[in-house]
Amino acid sequence: MSGGLPQAQPPSENLPSEDPVPEELPRVKLWRLRRNPLRRPTDLLQAWLGLGLLLVVLAAVPAAMFLVGDAAFRHYARTADHQEQTRWLTTAVLVHDAPRHPEPGSEEAKQTRYPVQVRFTDPGGHTRTAQADVHPGLSAGSGVDVWADTDGRITEPPMTDDQIRSRSMGWAIIAALTVCAVGAATYGLTALILRRRNLSAWAAAWSRTAPRWTAPR
Repeated sequence: MSGGLPQAQPPSENLPSEDPVPEELPRVKLWRLRRNPLRRPTDLLQAWLGLGLLLVVLAAVPAAMFLVGDAAFRHYARTADHQEQTRWLTTAVLVHDAPRHPEPGSEEAKQTRYPVQVRFTDPGGHTRTAQADVHPGLSAGSGVDVWADTDGRITEPPMTDDQIRSRSMGWAIIAALTVCAVGAATYGLTALILRRRNLSAWAAAWSRTAPRWTAPR
């Protein structure tokens, strides 16, 4: 044969047909696990692999959530203890007037904060100057409560128990999603490899069958 292998052709429309071809074939659930003459060994392998990965993911998700969540909780609890030991609440005095809000008394004004220079005294008796977020409209000399660290910097207050639990739960959820993503990626990669193997096997089988279809009689 001078040319390449011919492509498979659909049956002729002139051939008699007792039953009309349905527009959509019925879907069979778990067909890879059922015995049928069209099932390939790779289909069965893919089915068992998917079932195994599902069971592994279902078992690994709660374990990962517990381990990661517990580790995150311990970390944030130690961080909160350290913050409580190195931060303190003090009163600072505004050095300049705070800007006024365009709509004083509104809900937006109550939520708005402006950065203003303040002066406070650290535990060692040293006067410090830093920038703090204060309510709009405060005049110079007004006192505001601020949190400061041992280096004399304005900082956030120590983490609360609710913040520790919230952040720990966030990491636990991330761990669960990661396990699910790894399981899905593993199944998808394996399915892709099996699909390519099936296509290669089909091409090899067609190369053996094609000459019998095209051989001269």
